[in-house]
Amino acid sequence: MTDRSAVDTIRGYFYQFDLSILSVLQLTSLEDSIEIECTEDIDIRTATEVTATQCKYYAKTEYNHSLIKDAVKHMVSHFKQVLDGKKPKILYFIRGHYSSGQEKLDGGIDVDFLKKHFLTYSEGKGSDKITRYHHTELGISDADLAEFLRRLTIDVRAKGFDEQYQDVLGAIQSKFDCSPFTAEYFYYNNALAVIRELSIKQASTDRTITKKQFLEKIDKSSVLFNEWFVQRKGRKAHLAALRKEYFTELNVSPFERFFLVEVDPTSYVRSDLKDLFFELSRKWAKLSVREPSPFCPYVYIHGLPDAELLALKRELSTEGFKLIDGHDFQGALFSHESITQKATYGNGIKIKVLNTLANVQQTLDAITGKNRRIYQFHIGKSYFDYDNASVRHIKIQIEQVSDVKHII
Repeated sequence: MTDRSAVDTIRGYFYQFDLSILSVLQLTSLEDSIEIECTEDIDIRTATEVTATQCKYYAKTEYNHSLIKDAVKHMVSHFKQVLDGKKPKILYFIRGHYSSGQEKLDGGIDVDFLKKHFLTYSEGKGSDKITRYHHTELGISDADLAEFLRRLTIDVRAKGFDEQYQDVLGAIQSKFDCSPFTAEYFYYNNALAVIRELSIKQASTDRTITKKQFLEKIDKSSVLFNEWFVQRKGRKAHLAALRKEYFTELNVSPFERFFLVEVDPTSYVRSDLKDLFFELSRKWAKLSVREPSPFCPYVYIHGLPDAELLALKRELSTEGFKLIDGHDFQGALFSHESITQKATYGNGIKIKVLNTLANVQQTLDAITGKNRRIYQFHIGKSYFDYDNASVRHIKIQIEQVSDVKHII
């Protein structure tokens, strides 16, 4: 597959995923459901009916009847089983986006048109070429085909890739009353993960989800590192958007900022973490002699062995990067009074290291009368919760420590 065709294929997947998300959001009842890739790409099930939807995305291709012929044949075959009492009645919907040629269906579809353009086809080549009639082989009468057409809707003027995407984000914003950023990076990101997970399940029953279940699953408080979402946005653009939303301040206020960063001990590189400490201090500390309210950030590293954390702090200290960790002398217990002492130009404290999550909790609890913010970067599941509505707690899933530098 060429790079161009691979991109087109990926866009086709996203187009179908977006339609699935939009379909479930537009369900009337919380108990209504969608089924991913069951009878068709998307089966929409309400209390009174089921609609099997086939989704086609050909943004660079002119519409021709041959492009949906197989889909129509498949639906007619299913309808035959309905007539034979083997399957329940459903509605059929073919939805497609094409570059041109949509006028070829402007005259509508009658039984003769259906048989000529969708149910008649050829097999073989040369003298071996034969013409086959799908409706005849199935034994379906014209009256039956007329009934089928009453249950079939074909839309060859479906919205384009970007327009449908904006419809999805708009539906999310309306449902959750949220900002465009939250709609895209929280809810849509989570929705994409849910639909993708459903699509790869083996059993059809596992590929079904109600609107209520869907809304509960996507209502999460963490920005997930969903590889499909990141691929859609582009990794660089994804990290830049997070930086713009959370870490772009013209005038850095003297808040008590806690940066909680998870590392993978199997791929950890000390120099990367040292660089992160330097960057956190450079961007989120103000220690000049003229600063009226000097401050520096707190940092906690999750997943780092105690011995390595000690070696890291020793190395930073040796290199003249002054830090404190709430332990005033060897063997001393952690003291929140010690860790919360003011960093100033005079004492040269550039960062405050919290060794454990218990230390993080104690310090947050001890600080009063100041604006506190928590920025948690997690590789797997989030590892810290702080139940205080007055403290802003932002959770961002990352793939590696270097992502944090690009975000902050």
